Amino acid sequence: MKLQFTLATGAAALCLALTGTNATANGHAASCGLNTGEAATGAPIKVGGINGNAPPGDFSGGTDAAAAYFACVNANGGINGRPIDYLVENDQWNPELAGQVATKLVKDEGVVALVGNGSVVSMAVNAGLYKDEDVMVMASGCAISECYESSNIVSTNQGPLPSGIGALTYAVEELGTTNAACIGFNIPNNGGWACDWMEDFMSSQGLSGTSILMDPTAVDLNSVYLQAIAEGADTILLMLPAGPAIGLLKVAEEQGGRDLFTWVSPTPLYEPGVAEVLGDYWNDNLYIHIELAPFDSDGADNQNWVKVMDAYGQPDDRRDTFSQSGYISAKFFVEALLELDAESIDRATVSAAIRGITDAESDLLCAPYYVGDADRHMPNHAGRMVSYTGGAFEVVRDCFDIESSYLDPIRAQEAALGIGQ
Repeated sequence: MKLQFTLATGAAALCLALTGTNATANGHAASCGLNTGEAATGAPIKVGGINGNAPPGDFSGGTDAAAAYFACVNANGGINGRPIDYLVENDQWNPELAGQVATKLVKDEGVVALVGNGSVVSMAVNAGLYKDEDVMVMASGCAISECYESSNIVSTNQGPLPSGIGALTYAVEELGTTNAACIGFNIPNNGGWACDWMEDFMSSQGLSGTSILMDPTAVDLNSVYLQAIAEGADTILLMLPAGPAIGLLKVAEEQGGRDLFTWVSPTPLYEPGVAEVLGDYWNDNLYIHIELAPFDSDGADNQNWVKVMDAYGQPDDRRDTFSQSGYISAKFFVEALLELDAESIDRATVSAAIRGITDAESDLLCAPYYVGDADRHMPNHAGRMVSYTGGAFEVVRDCFDIESSYLDPIRAQEAALGIGQ
């Protein structure tokens, strides 16, 4: 396992890059697609993927896992004989580049869909393009509002809003939280969006919430920590990527501030290798809401994810939540395409097949996955809580849904599709 944690001063940037394996699944070989054991040799089906891999975060886990799963599918009969030609681009968190690589994939390469996408900037820049070209995106690493409020994007990860509210739900019900400070980046469709809805949730409970948002290009973690103290909060919600979140925890540790607050976080802090950075100081004092199954769970899909990554992934591929999400997005995508006549596969038939996904189940998810034909998508809004205990993560509450008025249109869509979450 390789772990890199960098904290730069001045125009601060924090980056946590984690690669390698977490656990190895023993037993039978990876299971993918038709499982014929024979390589697909027909006309390739072009599928795209875009990740953001640059400071302040590496979102490549989703495309890494999708690439591994598609390689396994291609080695096992493909899509009824046709292999998937998976084309991946890195937008480097650059809006101009994000637009360029999406145009390249959608217009120049003519991909039938995009799968495994994980990026902050790409979704905001390209949501209109995807709608105009009627190409569906089965994403795995969404963190901004456009990703969940667009007709042509659906993600298997929750993103900061439901995961953050999930963490606060546990804090209120189990840890006595009454006044929470949401610390995030001052990006309106990211930290501002998620923290605003956190305040709405706290208000709906008759409690207090405040947002502390910082410029992602000039991070001053000491000032943010002191502001949280001045706000009188009893709980800090770390609405941040793993690197900055760990940086803030280190500031608190240096100042002996662990016991001043209850510390909770959405999924980003649930990473292989985080325990090596945190050490013993935070044992039994950090609670994280996770969007998918624990990395070491024995469910069939989780175990198969590990097998696929071991057999078809690269040694430096990330094994994080985005990777789990990219795997299951690719699996659901393949299952939808296998229902089509291989010769009729084009963008129109693929988009229709994706929209037709309903009640797709996986042990990685707490509830059925679905898409439907709607102007927004958030099929994953139930998760688990883990506690950082003994240098590891222990599940302290199994699957539970969140309550937020943000989900009203989502629940209406679920009711229309006959899906009960």
